[in-house]
Amino acid sequence: MRKGFTRKPQPDEPATPVKNYITPSGLDRLKDEHRFLLTRERPAVTEVVAWAASNGDRSENADYQYGKRRLRQIDGRIRFLTKRIEAAEVVDPEARRSGQAATKAFFGATVRYANAAGVSRVVSIVGTDEIDLNRNHISWVSPLGRALMKSAAGDSVVLQLPGGTESLTVLEVRYERIAVEPFREPPGSEASAKGLPRPRSPDEEETKRYR
Repeated sequence: MRKGFTRKPQPDEPATPVKNYITPSGLDRLKDEHRFLLTRERPAVTEVVAWAASNGDRSENADYQYGKRRLRQIDGRIRFLTKRIEAAEVVDPEARRSGQAATKAFFGATVRYANAAGVSRVVSIVGTDEIDLNRNHISWVSPLGRALMKSAAGDSVVLQLPGGTESLTVLEVRYERIAVEPFREPPGSEASAKGLPRPRSPDEEETKRYR
């Protein structure tokens, strides 16, 4: 697999200085993680820190030291997610398009292409917070995303790589729902260990109201 396909973002990677384009599903995932950290994980860790602090010398208290370090990590992640959510510009791949917007590859497009050897591949162009190589979701600012951008079926594009270039032929451009992996609570989280109730999402609250 080429290097252009293998970059994995770090959990707290700083926000890029470009627009934060994101799909609706991707934004939902950021909001779900933000809600989990703010309303469940942070309160649970804070409770552990308070308990550890009551046990005596804090300088030699491993539970206290770990809890404080974990709180700093959580607060950093919350700040990061807050900025990403506030800067989000949602683009729905399923929205109606006409003209070149429907036939050329832009953000949210699913593209089928082939390399010089005739091997084809399908990728979906998503935001930097939605990269998922297992689902073939690539960032719109990645080398491959940039190469495919504004291309149409039948076009030849050049993929710029650290070791050289590769010629690709675009076979198909389509727009459809992009299934983003939803946020799931980490199995080892403090909130899960304490069995704290999970707050309903806004969509769940709306559903409950009309029942």
